[in-house]
Amino acid sequence: MLIGGHVSTAGGLVNAHARGVEIGAEAIQVFSQNPRQWRPTNWKPDDVAGFNGLMGSGPVEAVVIHAVYLTNCASRDKEIARKSLASLVHALRLGDAIGAVGVVLHPGSSLGGQKAAALKRVGKILREGLAEAERCPLLLEDTAGAGDTLGRSFEELAKLVEVAGGDERLGLCLDCCHMLASGFDIRTEEGLSRVMDDCDEIVGSDRLRCVHVNDSMTPLGSNRDRHAPLGEGELGDAGCAAFLSEPRFEGLPAIFEGPGFAGKAPAKEDMKKARQLRRRGLRSRERGVSRP
Repeated sequence: MLIGGHVSTAGGLVNAHARGVEIGAEAIQVFSQNPRQWRPTNWKPDDVAGFNGLMGSGPVEAVVIHAVYLTNCASRDKEIARKSLASLVHALRLGDAIGAVGVVLHPGSSLGGQKAAALKRVGKILREGLAEAERCPLLLEDTAGAGDTLGRSFEELAKLVEVAGGDERLGLCLDCCHMLASGFDIRTEEGLSRVMDDCDEIVGSDRLRCVHVNDSMTPLGSNRDRHAPLGEGELGDAGCAAFLSEPRFEGLPAIFEGPGFAGKAPAKEDMKKARQLRRRGLRSRERGVSRP
């Protein structure tokens, strides 16, 4: 497992790498452009080349891209759909350029419309987006289940993969905060194992490429996406330790998005806490004990 955090790209990709090194991350996540604007970032070739050179020498071993928050591939508004596709293509092409593990995407919201029609709209945009990139995977993130968001269950995630054509580049990013909020009781090793057995059966864990490790301010089934520092939310130390030591997550980037203990972006102390919790989880699994 590659413990990491979301970092800013202010000043360029090379600076994002430096921030990852500064906090002790083995993996980093970045936005492909300003997350609250449609305007794409014009990444400079020398910045991309410099970043790739740094990635080849460690200690950061993997980079994940997060699509911008404005993206809604399920929108009935043709202009929003057009902009969502353009932003997604921009992110995937950056992923191609920097060898990203994938582009993490919130599937979207039907905004009160029929779910079946919304799923078809998402599938169309995902197919078109993947066709415009050469290699970079597209990772659908599970949602906390608020409102009309898509992707709150493994069945919905599997349907999204299906309507998008089942391309091998379609993958998953599971967020433990979202999982708890949408009703998955993953607070113990046994609970998480049962949930991941379902994931295996319904979607296929071979599609899992990345996880987000965020504690939750809100309880099981709340359908509210509110992050807490690791160990200080409803998952607590035990739940975060179970998630960070799940055998099916081995080798994957495990990204903490924040806010951290300082109330800001992920910092060195958050990476330290994540590693402590992972060690605790691994020791517990060795003993065959799961603590509430």
